[in-house]
Amino acid sequence: PENEIYVKSKILYGLYFARSPIDKAKECLLVEGYTDVISLHQAGIENVVASGGTSLTTEQIRLIKKYTNNLTIIYDGDNAGVKAALRGLDMALEEGLNVKLVLIPDNEDPDSYVNKVGTTAFKDFVANNKKDFIIFQLGILLKDAGNDINQKNNVVNNIAETLSKINRTEDFTKLQEYIKQCASLLKIDEGGLTTLVNKYKRDSIAKEEKKLYSVGDFQTQEFPQQPTTNYTDSDTLLLHQDEAIEKNILKVLFEHGYKSWNNEQSIALYVINELSPYKFHNPLLAKIYAAFIQELNEGKQPDAKTFLYHTDEAIRNMIISITASPYELSPKWDEKLQGLNITNRDNSIQDAFMSVTFFKLRKIKKMFEENQQQLEIATTPEQQLQLMKDHLLFKEEESKITKALGTVILK
Repeated sequence: PENEIYVKSKILYGLYFARSPIDKAKECLLVEGYTDVISLHQAGIENVVASGGTSLTTEQIRLIKKYTNNLTIIYDGDNAGVKAALRGLDMALEEGLNVKLVLIPDNEDPDSYVNKVGTTAFKDFVANNKKDFIIFQLGILLKDAGNDINQKNNVVNNIAETLSKINRTEDFTKLQEYIKQCASLLKIDEGGLTTLVNKYKRDSIAKEEKKLYSVGDFQTQEFPQQPTTNYTDSDTLLLHQDEAIEKNILKVLFEHGYKSWNNEQSIALYVINELSPYKFHNPLLAKIYAAFIQELNEGKQPDAKTFLYHTDEAIRNMIISITASPYELSPKWDEKLQGLNITNRDNSIQDAFMSVTFFKLRKIKKMFEENQQQLEIATTPEQQLQLMKDHLLFKEEESKITKALGTVILK
């Protein structure tokens, strides 16, 4: 019986003894029952494990993936065996496994068949009768559909959803070959199938996002809960205008850069390190920011006066604009800082933290918007796949920042 230590869905029977043989053969044979494993091991076929009569689980698939990417499933050839073999294999595709299927003939199972024909004949049968999982699945679905138009339409959708599980960039060529073969067997347009596969990919991403950003997820976080934020006009200005955000960063650097952020670095170094992955949108502000960093690298303590008498008139005017338009932190944002683990908090720490956070949120929001625009005009499945992965990365980064604040996700 199952207990806290033994959970059937998280283990593979025989894996301990099969690890080295799997690694050596560069292939894992998966059977259904324990007796199948024992009989095959006794016959000298040792790269074999059993799922314990359950559908393959994500945990079991990842155990296999530790030793090989090649999975061959050997099941009974009856209808029950076929259905059992097909269950859970979409997850194997998601994990990047190459899945083949071998069905034992004549109502045999691996145990009885290896005892009947012997080791060599069994190995030969497996080697010569491997069927590609996706193509085999499509054949079964088409056979069941017959001439029913509605059933055939369901087949197209089912196979497109299965193909959408092949989502790693390195599997792009494999996906294209599958689309080509499946479109031919379905007698449909290859481009149409590609479009449908990408639709299922987008739907899957949307579901993951919904799961990631659900209210329940926020309730499990360790930071203090905050009510939905009502942004003030000043907040909205900072969130939606690059120049305002970038000017505020420079203002913080000029006024507080020399002060201590913690025992290890100054506020200037904190800001520069946090913003290293991002670029300024305004070329003039970018130029001033780069000059500030250069001054700092030379061991100086730059401030607004450093640039106030610059030979470039545009820089002088911008410095005047930055210093003449103070930004006051919204009281609501001040309340949020109470729950953050920042010691010796004063206005300089507040200004630096909030300015950096607004800057990062705005840049990620902008990258997300640009990614969405590129996704709409992407012409190849490879481009679409990469853009959809970038989409998730941007949302995850946004989530990290907003969770640190205890705020809602920006819409």
